[in-house]
Amino acid sequence: MVLLLPNVNKFLYFVSKAKIMNLNILRKCTLSLVIICLLRISVFAGEGMWLPIFLKALNEAEMQSLGMKITAEDIYSINNGSLKDAIVHFGGFCTSELISDEGLLLTNHHCGYSEIQSHSSLEKNYLRDGFWAMSKSEELANPGLFAKFIDQIIDVTDVITAGVENDMTDKERQSIIDKNMNRYETSYKLGPYQELQVRSFYHGNQFFAITSTTYPDVRLVGAPPESIGKFGADTDNWEWPRHTGDFALFRIYAGPNNEPAEYSENNVPYKPKHFLPISLDGVEEGDFTLVFGFPGRTNQYLPAVAVEQLVEKQNPSRIAIRETALGILDKYMRKDESARLQYASKFARVANYWKKWIGESSGLKRTNALEKKRENEERFKAVQARKMITKKSKVLDEFDTMYAGIEDYTIARDYYSEITSRNVELLRVAGFANNLISRYESQGDAGYKAYAQRLNGFFSGFYKNYRADIDQEVFAALSEMYVENLDPKFIPQSLQKKNTTMMGKSYADLSKEMYSNTILTDEKMMMSLLSGDPASSVAKFKEDKFVQMAGEWRAHYDKIISAPYNAYKTQIDSLQRVYMQAQMDAFPDERFYPDANSTMRVTYGQVEGYFPKDGVCYTPVTHLDGVIAKYKPGDYEFDVSAKLLDLYEKKDYGQYAASNGKIPVCFLGSNHTTGGNSGSPAIDAHGNLIGLNFDRVWEGTMSDINYDRSICRNIMVDARYILFIVDKYAGATHLIEEMKLVHPKKMKG
Repeated sequence: MVLLLPNVNKFLYFVSKAKIMNLNILRKCTLSLVIICLLRISVFAGEGMWLPIFLKALNEAEMQSLGMKITAEDIYSINNGSLKDAIVHFGGFCTSELISDEGLLLTNHHCGYSEIQSHSSLEKNYLRDGFWAMSKSEELANPGLFAKFIDQIIDVTDVITAGVENDMTDKERQSIIDKNMNRYETSYKLGPYQELQVRSFYHGNQFFAITSTTYPDVRLVGAPPESIGKFGADTDNWEWPRHTGDFALFRIYAGPNNEPAEYSENNVPYKPKHFLPISLDGVEEGDFTLVFGFPGRTNQYLPAVAVEQLVEKQNPSRIAIRETALGILDKYMRKDESARLQYASKFARVANYWKKWIGESSGLKRTNALEKKRENEERFKAVQARKMITKKSKVLDEFDTMYAGIEDYTIARDYYSEITSRNVELLRVAGFANNLISRYESQGDAGYKAYAQRLNGFFSGFYKNYRADIDQEVFAALSEMYVENLDPKFIPQSLQKKNTTMMGKSYADLSKEMYSNTILTDEKMMMSLLSGDPASSVAKFKEDKFVQMAGEWRAHYDKIISAPYNAYKTQIDSLQRVYMQAQMDAFPDERFYPDANSTMRVTYGQVEGYFPKDGVCYTPVTHLDGVIAKYKPGDYEFDVSAKLLDLYEKKDYGQYAASNGKIPVCFLGSNHTTGGNSGSPAIDAHGNLIGLNFDRVWEGTMSDINYDRSICRNIMVDARYILFIVDKYAGATHLIEEMKLVHPKKMKG
């Protein structure tokens, strides 16, 4: 690795002698190259999603060596207000943060997209035009949305694994763990709106108890129009350079004594233990960055055989399914404004991971992830051989056997879940209908009514954004893919080509026939059946051909696909637990961070660009100039409002411009993030907000499986752009007055 340095020196010499107009850009690219090369020589701790309770022991010194000026206690404290008290789990699927002492929450536009959409109509199109509450009385309630705070994280491994012995079977081991978890959780005294969960870490080798408090009254305060909050839309998704103002503002409301309370007009803004001041000094390349949030799911410790199966088999099939569905949605959305409004959120959800999987596979190949995994496995085997440990050495051979066995079931399972749960909406509705039948047959009228009441909220909003003609075409295309690409044993009778009902018919014909003769597309009928006599309603559902088909498909899936898949998966999970512990035992001097599982984590890095491909260098900051350069009048992805154009022409940036006179929009960091980190704050060395995390670069989306510092970057909205939009664009100066704006770099000077 040291051999890289002479090459860097030659490159620096070249830069010093170069006679080019854009020398500043080249110097920035050079700095990135130097940083990356130097960090290959010594281990860089930017990789990892760390539990905040261990920062003092594992990370504090390293974080401070990278420029951090605060302490681990400032980040996570039980006895005093700390950064963790400003970090909020937003709806259970994103992160948000408090930015005022009046409960003002900042998160991503795409995290609040469903709420913005739910308040929108053709007459009041808040997606298109934006929304700004000019007083607290105008803030909009969002039933079902909640804000969750973490109160405490405790290591309870000894308690949960008490009684577990090495020679136990997996079933025996899990039985004891389940009993211990239940005993611990039920013995813990909780207040109203408090919750305690014992979560597994390191693939079942360690356990932590997490207590939290949930506030159920969260109101929409402000959101920019899509032309800002979703600028670049799907074309720019996962891409750099990025120019998206992906933010929205909400507010937490509380009842008496600042306690959680259901929505009430009498509720008042929540008073936090801590909120984040916002830096007006911005970022420079090399600045320390901390991202705090709730990352969803990563798999850093998979064996090579699992990664190979993902790249060669699993991702290609999932990509193909979503690509087909997206093509149909796009066709309708481009020609019909009402369809675009109805399907904008759905399209974004489907497209998000479609594009992610493409980048993930590409990145894994580019960074030689498989070869690295295999090299590490050989290193592991060598250590085990030296220690004369044969049992744990064989775990890799067992992985090979198990993954070979599960492969076909994995692909079939993905096809089924992608079609029935994510892309064909009526199949999901049919699933609810079959559940109603099942509840009635097992629990009678009471069971039916209880489940129907739960579904009322879903159906009251479902049909507003549903088009049967679009869904019918998606069903036709995807059901044909299912039949054409899977082993015949995975195909239910009603979809098989040889079935007599299919003779002489295409899948388009079958789809049209089924959608024309089902009660599931009729909103009035469905709402009537939910509230009607259970026996009569169940009889109606049982007569429905679409419900019958979905029920048969589900039963076939459960028996032929799900059961064998789960059997293999149970054995693989057991092997993964053994392999995880064996790796930590084999390499005691290495640090292992737990995979993400939607629990609170800290990740840290620096502001820096990267080299996406040969001959291309990306600098780490974009500006409003780039928005204007991408501007396409009337284009739903790259349109720019007249107000923003006017502000740009007049250079009316207020106090939010950078030292170069430009308005920064986004910046890059080397923080290790994933889904769930959307809306996470980007925090500077002093504990101030400098940006809002919302994406990763496409080349580095494989960071869920193989973080590689050379191309893994997270994308953040610059806090100054957020303030500029709120103040100068929206005129919501009253919100700015709530916040605490600071100049940490100037204070330092």
